[in-house]
Amino acid sequence: MNFSDTINAAGLGLATGLALIVAIGAQNAFVLRQGIRGEHVAAIVTICALSDAVLIAAGVLGTGALIAAAPTAVVILRYVGAAFLVTYGIMAARRALNPQSLTADGSSPKSGKKSLTAAITTVLALTWLNPHVYLDIALLGSIASAQGSGQQWWFGAGAILGSILWFSSLGFGARFLKGFFSRPRSWQLLDGGIAVTMMALGTGLALGS
Repeated sequence: MNFSDTINAAGLGLATGLALIVAIGAQNAFVLRQGIRGEHVAAIVTICALSDAVLIAAGVLGTGALIAAAPTAVVILRYVGAAFLVTYGIMAARRALNPQSLTADGSSPKSGKKSLTAAITTVLALTWLNPHVYLDIALLGSIASAQGSGQQWWFGAGAILGSILWFSSLGFGARFLKGFFSRPRSWQLLDGGIAVTMMALGTGLALGS
């Protein structure tokens, strides 16, 4: 096994993984909000990274081909995911109309903290009900298979590393924005942006775009 080929495969996996993950989306918006509020950040980051690791490994194993052969399942996921995103967007819009500021410990003075169970349920839904994730599996799988025997797993390892780095930076780095989000207006802007993003993504999914 050529060491330079291994490094190249891992580097390509890292770059590809980041290119697919680093985008304005429902999952990232939720991780950012939880990070700013300081609520269950470690659990949320861990679940996101582990979910990506499972999905990336599935892609390397060739599950993408199975997904491509089962378009009906993808269609069902699309509508379920669309309904979830629109609902979450409406909730964010309601928060934007009644913005809250943070207290010193990162919680909102008027709205209680989201329970760990609720936070985990939400992030799992945002991750696994997103049909675009399964399209990404197919894409990663095809690129991984092109790396040659043995190298596809180094490609996958690079993609997994990219996921860990991104979610850790997003979740734990968000606390540095806490000062900015001590003002209700800042939360109004964030939740307004999340509402628009979620409903746009949900509508796009429902329309098949």
